[in-house]
Amino acid sequence: MQYDIASIIQGYAQGYFLMADDNDCLGWYGSRDRTLIPLDERFRYPKSLQRVLNQERFSVAINRDFAAVVAGCANRETTWISQELQEIYWLMYQTGYAYSFETWQGDELAGGILGIVIGGAFIGESMFYRIPDGSKVAMVKLVERLRKNEFVMFDAQMMNPHLERFGAYSIKDKEYKALLGKALQTSCSLS
Repeated sequence: MQYDIASIIQGYAQGYFLMADDNDCLGWYGSRDRTLIPLDERFRYPKSLQRVLNQERFSVAINRDFAAVVAGCANRETTWISQELQEIYWLMYQTGYAYSFETWQGDELAGGILGIVIGGAFIGESMFYRIPDGSKVAMVKLVERLRKNEFVMFDAQMMNPHLERFGAYSIKDKEYKALLGKALQTSCSLS
């Protein structure tokens, strides 16, 4: 199947995101409330995670094994990442829009975050771990990288208790679109 990556990126740039339903039918979704991971002092994490960070058990990589991160994110009892969406992520990766931000323990993939970069926006699609704390360390290291590279926003799309522990907060759609517009006017690189 052929996909128009430019049109897909345009959809994300307008504040929508792709998800597959229970029948694996892909569709565009929006939300009245969007969840952001703060890139300022509001970002926080559990003290126990600071000990893990201090131990430096994990190394960080970008796109070392993109396909494995997508597969890890999709490998759940119920998933919205269909086979078709995995193919789209692969094409977005090949065209420089999709990224995997990974943690490794030696040669073993510990965890990762799948996201899309458009301008100064990092749109987090999903995360997973194989080794405990793998995805949490990825979250902390990713926020540090986004701050350093002057990203405007880290969009986490939908709130969950895991994200709340990192200081995630919700904003209304109008505020989100304004921030997204500002992010699209900047040019940031993850590497």
